[in-house]
Amino acid sequence: MKEILPGVFHWTTFHEGIGQKVHSYFLSCIDPPVLIDPRVPERGLDWFENHKPAHAFLTNRHHYRHSDRFEKAFGTRVWCHKDGMHEFTAGEKVHSFAYGEELPGGILALEVGVLCPEETALYCPCSGGILAIGDAIIRYGEELGFVPEELMGEDPKGVERGLRRVFLRHMERDFDHLLLAHGKPWVGGAKKGLQRFLESLPN
Repeated sequence: MKEILPGVFHWTTFHEGIGQKVHSYFLSCIDPPVLIDPRVPERGLDWFENHKPAHAFLTNRHHYRHSDRFEKAFGTRVWCHKDGMHEFTAGEKVHSFAYGEELPGGILALEVGVLCPEETALYCPCSGGILAIGDAIIRYGEELGFVPEELMGEDPKGVERGLRRVFLRHMERDFDHLLLAHGKPWVGGAKKGLQRFLESLPN
């Protein structure tokens, strides 16, 4: 558990289902405090006793992860875009939102789609601006990229072009940091880095 910006905490855990480390975040810099794509950190839930998360936002339906544990421990209210709600049929307490909606804490739900109908980027204006991204863009070491083509369906190049168009539109937002579900967060200078990546792609 590391504070990467004032009131922004990051940790990694090993996801047995996909066989790799994934990234989760907690924002106490906003009111009420929120989780993004949460899994329980290695130190357990005790750390959150003094930092109770009021909400948990999923960037897509596959990132429910350990949300139920936070809901049971702290009454955390879990949210996913409405197009992903069909995933939750086992009694999960998940609330829906729509693109363009302002979520608790002043976080804006931005449309991504393309990879899956509910894929969402989350924009938070604190700390110079933060953009949280789920599966749409990942970070390999220091470089940004996409998921492997075999995970993109029948038209990988079309998906890549769609993601490029979507994120070029979101570049109008003021942000300096990226919180990524796959790959380490990019703190400082992330907007310029994302711009370079998008401009390197074919139209």
